[in-house]
Amino acid sequence: MITTVALGDGVGAAFTGRSGGVSTAPYDSLNLGGAVGDDPAAVTANRRRAAAALGVDPARTVWMRQVHGADVAFVTEPAGPAGHGPVDAIVTTVPGLVLAVVVADCAPVLLADPAAGVAGAAHSGRPGTAAGVVPALVKAMCERGADPARIRAAIGPAACGGCYEVPAEMRDEVAAVVPAAYATTSKGTPGLDIRAGIAAQLASSGVDDVRVDPRCTIETPGLFSYRRDGRTGRFAGFVWLQDGGA
Repeated sequence: MITTVALGDGVGAAFTGRSGGVSTAPYDSLNLGGAVGDDPAAVTANRRRAAAALGVDPARTVWMRQVHGADVAFVTEPAGPAGHGPVDAIVTTVPGLVLAVVVADCAPVLLADPAAGVAGAAHSGRPGTAAGVVPALVKAMCERGADPARIRAAIGPAACGGCYEVPAEMRDEVAAVVPAAYATTSKGTPGLDIRAGIAAQLASSGVDDVRVDPRCTIETPGLFSYRRDGRTGRFAGFVWLQDGGA
């Protein structure tokens, strides 16, 4: 259910999977998305299960109302079940406050500077990547004392370039601002490699310590994928500064 990521001493980070929850089809089973049509009680139960697996307090988790934009918010407390926003990236300096990003083909991006005690999370799909949500998050973290040379990043599972088929015009539009996202699918059609684009954006922002989860959501049954299934749930990325850490 949980894949942990090492982002430094005093930092917790992980990505969830699809199993281990209570939601029924088509959201089965660990759906953490609150705006996809699932039973709210099931989503609440799933979020509690995920928090228990992570060893964190579900009441101290910050969820976002994601809109595929590039706005970043500094947060110091949870915003309730409706989530904080509309926003697609959040940053905190508060230990014990867990930042969450939900996805089902877009890339969940987790960042931390353990020395500065700053952590951030971003939802970066095609529109957000083109708009530069991850560079905006890096900038917001630096405004809170982070140093790009110290920031550690994790790009979670997402639709891969070999599967993410788009019209040629859309590929060209995104590649015009994020050249590294240009891809050709396994079928020889125009595609986008969002994770490659994000990795390039991080490098341009001075962040070189980047971990990329190789799993493609479309190809991995253990992950939710909107492109594969249509009506479905959402998995999540979580990052937090541990109490007593940085």
